[in-house]
Amino acid sequence: MSPLPLVCLHGWGLNRQVFDGLRARWAGTVLALDLPGHGGCAMEGCVAHTLDAWVDVLLPQLPSRCVLLGWSLGGQLALRLAQREPARVERLVLVATTPRFVAGADWLLGMAPAALQRFADGLARDWQATLAEFLLLQVRGSRDAAEALAQLQQTVAAQGGADPQALAAGLQILRDSDLRSAATTVTLPTLVLSGQHDRVTHPDAGAWLANALPRARYVQIARAGHAPFISHQDDFCAHLADFLAEAA
Repeated sequence: MSPLPLVCLHGWGLNRQVFDGLRARWAGTVLALDLPGHGGCAMEGCVAHTLDAWVDVLLPQLPSRCVLLGWSLGGQLALRLAQREPARVERLVLVATTPRFVAGADWLLGMAPAALQRFADGLARDWQATLAEFLLLQVRGSRDAAEALAQLQQTVAAQGGADPQALAAGLQILRDSDLRSAATTVTLPTLVLSGQHDRVTHPDAGAWLANALPRARYVQIARAGHAPFISHQDDFCAHLADFLAEAA
């Protein structure tokens, strides 16, 4: 296990408390950060609704040296942070992360653009109901889905939900970001973890990402959905510990 702090970035619509279970279980220091407009991070610090603008907000909060873990949208941010500031990241962990969230003619492993647009339209009508629908999608197909859903719901309730402006901005980032080229330039040792039954980011997208990264390994957790660090905490922590033990 690395003595460096484990810095965790959460996904769309959640907040840093989603990692409370990991923090309680992990022997080392866990520093979880809120994305802009989520939890305790104000949206006013963002000058634009882009991946790099959100990275600019997170970067000053990063220790001088750390292990960086990103989940879903947080994984895309972690990948960009590692690309921009490799000297500050010893190892990278990408959980349920895809280099491109939306499908296209040259990328079949993403969400259909129309499906993402439905989420965007839903935000305008009822952002709370749309976020609740997204939480359900995250645990679908996972073992112990009801328990995982309850934990996600408690995480949202603890902070009162994200800023609706931040939710819309996050969907825009997911729609526009394409990190396939960036992945080939990140030479840090990387662990890519996917859930076998993930309904948000296709597990094959994680496999693609691990293959594109020069120094990555890929692990697929059986019967897990989009949040394996919650639903399959034992397996997740074992894989993470093995990966970080290599650094020691």
